[in-house]
Amino acid sequence: MESIYGSTGVWFLIGAILVWFMQAGFAMVETGFTRAKNAGNIIMKNLMDFCLGTIVFILLGAGLMMGEDVLFGLIGLPNLDLFADFANYDWSTFFFNLVFCATTATIVSGAMAERTKFLSYCIYSLVISAIVYPIEAHWAWGGGWLSEEILGVTYIDFAGSSLIHMVGGISSFIGALILGPRWGKYLDKEGKPTLNRREVKYIRAIPGHNLTIGALGVFILWFCWYGFNGAAAGDIVQLAQILVTTTVATASSTCATMIFTWIRNKKPDVSMTLNGSLAGLVAITAGCAAVDIAGAFFIGVVAGILVVVAVEVVDKKFHVDDPVGAIAVHGCNGLWGTIACGLFSTGTGLFYTGSFAQLAVQLIGIAAIAAWTVVCMIGLFQLLKHTVGLRASRAEEIEGLDKHEHGLPSAYADFAAVPLAAEMLDPEGVPFCAEGERAAEVPAVLSVPEPKQGSIAAKLTKVVIVTKQSKFEELKASLGEIGVTGLTVTQVLGCGVQKGAGEYYRGIKVDIDLLPKVKVEVVVSKVPVSQVVAAARKALYTGHIGDGKIFVYDVEDVVRVRTGESGYEALQDPEENG
Repeated sequence: MESIYGSTGVWFLIGAILVWFMQAGFAMVETGFTRAKNAGNIIMKNLMDFCLGTIVFILLGAGLMMGEDVLFGLIGLPNLDLFADFANYDWSTFFFNLVFCATTATIVSGAMAERTKFLSYCIYSLVISAIVYPIEAHWAWGGGWLSEEILGVTYIDFAGSSLIHMVGGISSFIGALILGPRWGKYLDKEGKPTLNRREVKYIRAIPGHNLTIGALGVFILWFCWYGFNGAAAGDIVQLAQILVTTTVATASSTCATMIFTWIRNKKPDVSMTLNGSLAGLVAITAGCAAVDIAGAFFIGVVAGILVVVAVEVVDKKFHVDDPVGAIAVHGCNGLWGTIACGLFSTGTGLFYTGSFAQLAVQLIGIAAIAAWTVVCMIGLFQLLKHTVGLRASRAEEIEGLDKHEHGLPSAYADFAAVPLAAEMLDPEGVPFCAEGERAAEVPAVLSVPEPKQGSIAAKLTKVVIVTKQSKFEELKASLGEIGVTGLTVTQVLGCGVQKGAGEYYRGIKVDIDLLPKVKVEVVVSKVPVSQVVAAARKALYTGHIGDGKIFVYDVEDVVRVRTGESGYEALQDPEENG
């Protein structure tokens, strides 16, 4: 072992393990930013990316990437020593390249989420891991033509802004373009869902189901990115530089996104700010070992703004549906980070040396990698579309891929509302109690006695109040002061005629934003309805949109189950009446 920081050292392998754990981060980001009915499908795709990729990378990809050059450095010769000389093979380098290959494949999962056939995705994953990534990665990392001097300098992509992230982003764009948008994402001039981009008149925001899981994924990715960028560091000095530039670029990118969305949308956008963190990580990946702190800062600031603009351009202009922002995060910022090396590299960059040579070489490399990716991905996705099929049916998409692709009713089974299963009934069809005892039987006919002589005939009125959750305690106290103590309270989602006051999700105005509300229902007879309404308004009024609504209904009758009392008397407190 040369050194704990050397190419065969412990840190090299620890960094590679961190890169493997990025699969968990990608799985959480993609799951959180999509809908619950597809959570299991997302998890399966991220799991199989690595597993399928491992098999084909061993059989073919590793040889194409790391084998001896043929065809003028454009492709590596498959390395037969992989099996013939198992004991002496450089397995540390093999594992390092394997986990990077899996990262390239998994980027596409989020952009094509919620409407792609699982089989077609598996085939895509096999092809990109076996052929597409290994060949272009060979050019720069396997001894190919981009690893040699051009115009007196060599191509800079230390950890994969272009070789991994730009390739994943381009593949995402092509895949999502050919696949088409999620059903209901884009609407025509009549307000009906359309898959034809030329007919799009309106755009709907489709929020992810669990921002908490999405945020967890971002934190996992940020942590693992220190291995992603730093695993190949030659010594502790270079490693420290990489860790600092990675952190500075990511922090500045996150702040830039937060501020930019705050100015544009009047509120800082949570999901876009999380994307801003990933954008900074992607952008600094190419130059993490070649730039200083000032360069890292400016790279991050541009990345943080670029990701917001790119998300909106892809969605609003191109009408390409990318649920997680993979095209903007990986494609656009992988491109930007690679170009930035030509500007901010302290040894060869334009801003430090005045020479355009490094920038020119970066552009040459980008053009070649992009061209290879475009040709391969268009061919692959078109082939899949016209053979096994690329897109799930409309019914499968609407009901969820979890159910149809994996036989999974819900990835959140404990929270799913499901009918009473037949096996939960005893032979006589009576539900079992939680304790295993038979439930008390309810009489078939409820005998309701007539009101007692002298009962007060009074009008019965139901008052339903829908308001902010934060106002419930004030409302309850206000009603209690006038003698209304019988309440039915429900947590609900809803909005009024203002459609949730026009919030934004990822730069798109949410046409109907269902906000968390509380619904309070009371039936009154003794207390005048006008007094109830006045007390409610007094407790809830702020003068701003969203104070709530009060609905008043006539009630025909009411029956107390325990005593059979009906009408006015059923609403009175028995203890109060003696």
